[in-house]
Amino acid sequence: MKVALVHDYLREYGGAERVLEVLHEMFPEAPIYTSYLNLDGLGSHAERIKKWDIKTSWMQKLPFANKLISPLRVLAPATFESFDLTGFDLVISSSSSYFANAVIIAPETLHINYIHTPPRYLYGYATSYNYKKHWWTRIAGEIANHFLRLMDFEIAQRPDILVANSKNIASRIKKFYKRDSTIIYPPIDVKAFSHQSSVIRQSDSRKLTAESYYLSLGRLVRGKGTEIIVEAATKLDLPLKVIGAGPELNRLKKLAGKNVEFLGLVKDESIPALLAGAKATIVASEDEDFGIVPVESMANGTPVIAVRAGGFLETVVEGKTGEFFDKATTGSLIEVLKDFDYKKYKSEDCINQAEKFSKENFKKELQELIDKNLAD
Repeated sequence: MKVALVHDYLREYGGAERVLEVLHEMFPEAPIYTSYLNLDGLGSHAERIKKWDIKTSWMQKLPFANKLISPLRVLAPATFESFDLTGFDLVISSSSSYFANAVIIAPETLHINYIHTPPRYLYGYATSYNYKKHWWTRIAGEIANHFLRLMDFEIAQRPDILVANSKNIASRIKKFYKRDSTIIYPPIDVKAFSHQSSVIRQSDSRKLTAESYYLSLGRLVRGKGTEIIVEAATKLDLPLKVIGAGPELNRLKKLAGKNVEFLGLVKDESIPALLAGAKATIVASEDEDFGIVPVESMANGTPVIAVRAGGFLETVVEGKTGEFFDKATTGSLIEVLKDFDYKKYKSEDCINQAEKFSKENFKKELQELIDKNLAD
């Protein structure tokens, strides 16, 4: 069976790229078609990814292409339509913002589209880039988005099967595309995390005290709610470690007190120890599509404090594997932190909950979906 994988672009490593990597594990011989590749933006993951069979578009040859990704999105559908995918039995596209699902395939080819979210910028959800901050970008953006919404709906009708990464995204797909979808949660390497954390929990790093830290993990970009976490920890003078990098870093440092430590980018192998050594991991991104960080935290036996919204509602079990704060505001988070008792949560409960989102489950469910539809 000839398989092709299609992905929006490869210039950073986040949740969507983790999914792509597992797809590549399932189909190691499959070429990966993408609009643009920037190995420098992939950090420590670049060494693995550069060994893949990656086929980029004409966009790769443009000077300053990395800075033009956003304005060039009006051409993104045509970019993916230009790829020749004839001869493949199965095409799996992974999309969230750049129309990787626009590829044209042969009638006999099965096209499965894994949707991380319909493009957030088209439907009023917070994004890392605020195109409304200048009047000229606001006007240009609204005009472009009007036509892109029409195009997005049409493109979403092309794949044979839509797969949503959560119930949250399945409801968006139904609302915006008028289509049903199959829910397959993103793959988390729970076994690797839980094995490392079991060793860590037996060491001094998991012997928590009242002075132990809270943890924030993720890209430091607009819409992630990191400023809420930093402000709440600063006002309560709680130790907080912030893992991540991005354009919001300098602004966050100005909001932070001496109790907040910014660790920058941290190697993957160092993250389990930091998660396992925390009293709780805090996430405050409103309308998160799914949210991998809470699952990674629970896989390490660490509870989660999350805003009561989005995909967090599908992963965190209130009172058992973490707590919710009702609104994505500093005041709401402070109320939960005041009464938070890390001692009431059992590492075993957190790990068992994380197992529901394992990489093994993802592979099994996706393979069953493929087999069923290829057989029909």
